[in-house]
Amino acid sequence: MLTGLLWCARPAWAVPSFAEQTGQPCAACHVGAFGPQLKPFGRDFKLYGYTASDGKPHGLPIAAATQMSFTHTNADQPGGAARWFAANDNVALDQVSVYVAGRLAPRIGAFIELNYDGIARVVNLNNAEIRYARDGSLWGSDLVWGLTVNNAPTVQDLWNSTPIWGFPYNMSGLAPTPVATAMIDGRLAQNVAGGGLHFLWNDLLYAEFTMYGGLSRDTRNALGAVPIADTDTVVGPVPYWRFALQRSSADERHNVQFGTYGLHANLYPGDDGSTSRTDSFTDIAFDTNYQWIADPKSVVSTVISAHATWIHEEMRLSASNILTGARRSGSLDTVRADVSYSIAATWTPSIQYFQTNGSTNGPYFGLPAGVPNSAGFIGEIAYVPWGKPDSPWPWINLRLATQYVAYTQFNGSSNRASDNNALFLSIWTAVHF
Repeated sequence: MLTGLLWCARPAWAVPSFAEQTGQPCAACHVGAFGPQLKPFGRDFKLYGYTASDGKPHGLPIAAATQMSFTHTNADQPGGAARWFAANDNVALDQVSVYVAGRLAPRIGAFIELNYDGIARVVNLNNAEIRYARDGSLWGSDLVWGLTVNNAPTVQDLWNSTPIWGFPYNMSGLAPTPVATAMIDGRLAQNVAGGGLHFLWNDLLYAEFTMYGGLSRDTRNALGAVPIADTDTVVGPVPYWRFALQRSSADERHNVQFGTYGLHANLYPGDDGSTSRTDSFTDIAFDTNYQWIADPKSVVSTVISAHATWIHEEMRLSASNILTGARRSGSLDTVRADVSYSIAATWTPSIQYFQTNGSTNGPYFGLPAGVPNSAGFIGEIAYVPWGKPDSPWPWINLRLATQYVAYTQFNGSSNRASDNNALFLSIWTAVHF
């Protein structure tokens, strides 16, 4: 019934194998005819385990994607933006990805990405999820329930407010970014694996509980996980939870969601367990989504989408206190809010405000004063010519985007924060085999 173009903790990809499987254009599921921002049909497609189909044989659900970009920063970066790159004005082949994305068996589907990172020049297993789903009833109301196995907390989520699938859907790997991020904000991606149970009752209440475990250093290195594979190591189980309430208007033009999610993790900083102590992190987040679709019966209708999240992290740094002199405790708060306006599933301008504030934690953040505060705006306009019912090539899609990141504060300082501002031009292509 549906289609999907999903990718991560940035970047995000469109996967035409989903469109091929369902017989629907990309715009049926995605705002702007390119993933990962989902419309209601796209959320249902994912909820039901990527298995919806037009009933025709399609072979293996294999797809591929590439991303190329140009990055300019306000100030040159001494020593180069990254290894193999100049101090400024860099052209890069950011990503080449191959996907297994779609129905694997009755009620079982997958989104698995094998990725070549053109910045780090490594091959790695990126975001991966295998999902089982089926429907039934509970207390006289519809129930959809299932199982998920995945390698990144929030990769399984249905909404575009949580970290893995949140705006910006990709950013430059060659521009400076703030140091301080919460564990749930992508820091555990590809460094853990786990499984859990989820359900949606009465098309109203969504709940999930997933338990993760840390991957060993050898496993992470074999899978190409970078950069945390060379630093922190997860110790013990990592519980993740998610609850959300959603509701659509009778005419299906308005869709709203309110929710919460979080996790608890213990780590050896720098993979150093010599102190027999760990650093402990508890993340509790709240999010909301609103979507207005001018004509729900048209896949190229105007769509306005708004997403927001607040992440609060409490830190108990017993190990880092001994190893580096960091304070024993601290906290970090991150706020992001964005809105997009998609015109005819072709042009999609978006804007976001972001802010991170935290306690001073000495050398924990790797900053001279240990102050993690950063804030700013991201503006983007994307153009997608295909992925609609009248597109000449349903097996291929293209996204061109211009993005600008403007900082008002960067790593604890407002002085010269704008030096880190970045212009990012990107070209994505996606093709089904």
